[in-house]
Amino acid sequence: MSATRSAVKKTVPVDRATSQLVPFVWEGTDKRGMKMKGEQPAKNANLLKAELRKLGITPTVVKPKPKPLFGSAGKVIAPKDIAFFSRQMATMMKSGVPIVQALEIIGGGHKNPRMKGMIDQIRTDIEGGSSMHEAISKHPVQFDELFRNLVRAGEGAGVLETVLDTIASYKENVEALKGKIKKALFYPTMTIAVAILVSAILLIFVVPQFEATFRDFGADLPAFTRMIVAASDFMVGYWWMILIIVVGAIFGFIFFYKRSPGFQHFLDKVVLKIPVIGEIMHNSAIARFARTTAVTFKAGVPLVEALESVAGATGNTVYEKAVYRIRDDVAVGYPVNMAMKQTHLFPHMVIQMTAIGEEAGALDTMLFKVAEYYEQEVNNAVDALASLIEPMIMVVIGILVGGMVIGMYLPIFKLAATI
Repeated sequence: MSATRSAVKKTVPVDRATSQLVPFVWEGTDKRGMKMKGEQPAKNANLLKAELRKLGITPTVVKPKPKPLFGSAGKVIAPKDIAFFSRQMATMMKSGVPIVQALEIIGGGHKNPRMKGMIDQIRTDIEGGSSMHEAISKHPVQFDELFRNLVRAGEGAGVLETVLDTIASYKENVEALKGKIKKALFYPTMTIAVAILVSAILLIFVVPQFEATFRDFGADLPAFTRMIVAASDFMVGYWWMILIIVVGAIFGFIFFYKRSPGFQHFLDKVVLKIPVIGEIMHNSAIARFARTTAVTFKAGVPLVEALESVAGATGNTVYEKAVYRIRDDVAVGYPVNMAMKQTHLFPHMVIQMTAIGEEAGALDTMLFKVAEYYEQEVNNAVDALASLIEPMIMVVIGILVGGMVIGMYLPIFKLAATI
């Protein structure tokens, strides 16, 4: 009688330095007749079979691991993946697990090939004598300057596990804040997009049917109906041109926003002036500035160097330039609160709390409190925005769709009145 047992990963000693390893999947039975299976990198199938037999496993299937249907690249590594990675590393290192072994355990548990490959590369670099900071610096897209500076400071002070735990908390808070803002804006954006799509379908497919009916009547159409019919004729005749213009405008906008710092700065400046949304963006930038500065300063990063990393974490080029100005002023001896005041962006409360923190030698503590306050302000504002947008969406949908329906039925009402 045999039972079935699955081993997610069976560690088999293989010489990694002698050759390029190939991932294999295997199945077999142990001495008790229990079925086992797993994944293991090896130089070739024969060597893997020999290693399995040494462990008392009789291999029945050993074959190269099949590649995914759509390639082996895997999903893009998201910021939340980096936050989770930091949390896992901090937890394992605090539990006494050596850094190399921790990386091997984390990498082996990832289903995303990109994330797994990156972690394996970091582990290999550390095994070769590199520091954690040097290893992650080879992946600047995933580990930004802020992350790298914090890890370097943590290694220098011998508190890497504490710093990684701080980074994980910071990234989780930032991603939660970004996610809440995106969630609030997603619903109205999709609703309006659907309303526009429905309107286009009505103009292209439904209105022409009504137009043919009205033509048979031979009666004069109301001005509003003629306007809708004209819009329908234009959509039917030039839909391809409209599609090209819309798609071109979207790609052009994305291209210039990513490639043109001036255009990006202009848009970020405009967004800050939009009612309600602008206030949310202001508070979000202040919260991220305060939390990032507090995290870096607490980790032991020099203040000027910390502000260099903070600038890119604010999420808005207006605040980014302001932070660079603060950095330059602090570098020549000005207090942080005075440098912040000169930017004319930070509220009086933030400046005063920063001044108190500097005088008391507890700048990081005060900035953490500022971050918590403004994060709560953002949460409240986003909830209020969601309540405000819902009736506005109904008005927009009513004007777009309801207006066309009324325009199509106006001639029918006119004919009924003349009978």
